[in-house]
Amino acid sequence: MNPPENFAHYPAPKERISEPYVPKKGDNPVLSGFPLVVASSLVANVGFVARHLWHNTGFGTTKDLAVLRDIPSTYHPCVTPLGKTEPMLEVDPKLLSLKHGKADTRYYSAADYHEMYRSGKVTPLQVAEMLLGLTSNDSDKDSIYKDAWAPTHGSDHLALEAAKASTERYASGKPLSVLDGVPIGVKDDVPVTGYTCHNGMAFKAGEKYFEPKTTTAWPVQKLQEAGAIVIGKNRMHELGSDTTGLNASQGTPTNHLNTKYYPGGSSSGGGSSLGAGIVPIAVGTDAGGSLRLPSAFNGVYTLKPSQHRTTFMDSTMCVMGPMAANAADLIVSYRLMSQPNPTCSIQSKFALSIPPSPSAKRTIGIYKDWWNAADPRVADLCNKAVSWFQKEKGYEVVDISLPYLAECQLAHGPTCLAEMAKAARRRVDKPDEFLKLVGYVNKIMLTVGSQASALDFTAYNSLRTLLMQHCAFLWQKYPGMLIVTPTTPLIGWARQPGHDAYGSTDGNTSIRNMSYVFVANMTGTPAASAPVGYVDPEQGEGKLPIGLMAQGEWGSEEQLLQWTLEAEDYLNNVYEDGRRRPPTWLDVLKDAQETKTA
Repeated sequence: MNPPENFAHYPAPKERISEPYVPKKGDNPVLSGFPLVVASSLVANVGFVARHLWHNTGFGTTKDLAVLRDIPSTYHPCVTPLGKTEPMLEVDPKLLSLKHGKADTRYYSAADYHEMYRSGKVTPLQVAEMLLGLTSNDSDKDSIYKDAWAPTHGSDHLALEAAKASTERYASGKPLSVLDGVPIGVKDDVPVTGYTCHNGMAFKAGEKYFEPKTTTAWPVQKLQEAGAIVIGKNRMHELGSDTTGLNASQGTPTNHLNTKYYPGGSSSGGGSSLGAGIVPIAVGTDAGGSLRLPSAFNGVYTLKPSQHRTTFMDSTMCVMGPMAANAADLIVSYRLMSQPNPTCSIQSKFALSIPPSPSAKRTIGIYKDWWNAADPRVADLCNKAVSWFQKEKGYEVVDISLPYLAECQLAHGPTCLAEMAKAARRRVDKPDEFLKLVGYVNKIMLTVGSQASALDFTAYNSLRTLLMQHCAFLWQKYPGMLIVTPTTPLIGWARQPGHDAYGSTDGNTSIRNMSYVFVANMTGTPAASAPVGYVDPEQGEGKLPIGLMAQGEWGSEEQLLQWTLEAEDYLNNVYEDGRRRPPTWLDVLKDAQETKTA
């Protein structure tokens, strides 16, 4: 097979065979409380302890894999579709008129805000003022929604100024777009002019890193140019180094569907605020499921784009993408965020992602060994959704396999940690003091991640090549195929008493939680997650959502977005209980109207 000509850097399609998938059972210690504090000091200050943990995880075994002897390394999985780059795809008015679900479980969309603003029943300023009273840490109001939002350090006026300008545009009958005046959240590692980027860390006055940013990330800038109002920065797992959302420095966001479970991470504040109805759209990042896992845990929608599709990031794993309460808003936000940036020689070269033709063959690929690693209740719900896609939407389901998945996941983890350690060293004036800004858990994580040798890193990226080549083979064999899995094999992640004080590290569960998501990060391919049902919890009150994930070929974002629309139809109109809203869901537009009246 030859690579297709309409891509740059498309991998050479090559089938790779390995043994059947058997997830590796970790032997990593679970630490919290005082033992975590002691272990953190030992790992950070006693070299052989960090090296022991490195070897204990198996991170150093990749370089000895015989299969990698003749495979070159791929250091950036950026595969670029070539062709027309603009103008942005228009949004079909029918998309904006979708009213999925029952009235008592439906989440507001950007179109709902737009309609209310145009009618004059409420204004963007009234919405912003009400939301800031509930989300801003500068507000003296008690609120169950504050824990999803990072400190603003007096930057609330930026949202109010944007809301006033939007209100004036509506008054003159000249809104910028359907997003004008719509409140959004932005993850705390994404720069927005005037706001501090904490990256989930505790604020330390006087540290240069915590000075307000003077530039805004391109995808957020495009949303703001369409009139969207950044209400604030969403909290996240410190450094994005794990997938629970537990943050001992700032506080852990609430999973409003069941408060006894974590919101998922690392885009935890975005998932929490979407699940609670505070905003319809949030911007997050994803290096190991950080968009998809909190979306699955909070029952919302997300798209992890192709590597560098929305903006270039100095990472071989991380991308920036949208999260949304509804599939339509996911489409609108993605199209705005992915517009070409003329100042970027990489991102600007991506051709428009185009939805597939209605007559295009529809294929779902399932690797059964991998799928069956999920909790049986997760697998059952996801199987029912796939059967519906097959019977009602015309998808052919084919058996596939993916090689060396367990080994590839062992490469994904330390690559992320090494890149986090590199970034941490840049945040301080003296690189050897890079641990001083982080908490106990990340002192361990970054120190262990720093153990990677150049030989290890080269081997990890040879495994990346192997996986990318096999995926290319599959897409040449099954054009347009979506690789479908559960988003996570877990039914949520239960919160434990005592973890909020110092944090917790549970590498075994972390690796298991990322069992499916890491492939898209390793290969640079896009992936979407959508809720497809709910199961009873093991603790607390409130059923827990289950996510289904589809991974597509490089550049297939619009195909995945159409798939989320179908998944949304399934959840609302086919799944027996329909979509659920938490009891703490905030009726923003109704409450803003009542505030106006008062």
